[in-house]
Amino acid sequence: MYLPKPLEDSITVTHLKKLKQQGEKFACLTAYDYSFAKLIEECGVEVVLVGDSLGMVIQGHNTTIPVTLDNIKYHGTTVRAGLDKSMLMLDMPFGSLNSPQQALDNASELLKATQAQVVKLEGGSTQIKTVEMLSAFGIATCAHLGLQPQLVNKLGGYRVQGKAKSAAEEMIATAKELEAAGADILLLECVPASLAAEITNSLEIPVIGIGAGAEVDGQILVLHDILNVTAGKKPKFSKNFMQGQSSIQAAITRYVTEVKRGQFPDKTHSFL
Repeated sequence: MYLPKPLEDSITVTHLKKLKQQGEKFACLTAYDYSFAKLIEECGVEVVLVGDSLGMVIQGHNTTIPVTLDNIKYHGTTVRAGLDKSMLMLDMPFGSLNSPQQALDNASELLKATQAQVVKLEGGSTQIKTVEMLSAFGIATCAHLGLQPQLVNKLGGYRVQGKAKSAAEEMIATAKELEAAGADILLLECVPASLAAEITNSLEIPVIGIGAGAEVDGQILVLHDILNVTAGKKPKFSKNFMQGQSSIQAAITRYVTEVKRGQFPDKTHSFL
């Protein structure tokens, strides 16, 4: 049986860094409304992300690109209402960070409206100067490397990133540059587990993985995927945690437990 373990402390960037230093895993999930946010926190999830994945699982689009700043602000506000101790992270949607100044203005607007602690930026090396500016103005950031859904049209689909030696070396170098620029967290999506482990071990900041193997510091999945309600084909890196459970709470608690025990993800849900 998987029993929920409520959070004892409010989760901050400093708290996540301490967990990394102690070798303790932490769990993250997406949420888009008050009710699920409250339930997720009760199950012990440290980080709740209002992801632009809402464009697909909530709005029914084929990509995350149509999501607007107002969409993130609205859902961020409703999720914040359900949280007391979990960290709230917000995606910066497509077109909202085309320059450091634009990113600063938009991130400031989101944080004022939602009281979130962290904004997440796709873009990799193109966002180094943006991370520097946000950091200088006291805004915590989560950089995002590997598969970046906002670049799906450029990438030509949802593909594993960093498989070639040159691409892996570039990702490692970029991760270090982002940390040096002031990034507080790094998210790796759809990269080989060995590469994710190398990046995690080379950084002092916490690394969150989605389809990045088990050696990262924290795991994140889309809520609708783990509850098996996402329409269409499910991603390889996700898992149906509702299977064999009698309630949504039990499924989320099972996810948290498996992440913290290092049982998820296994090789079935990772890329080699």
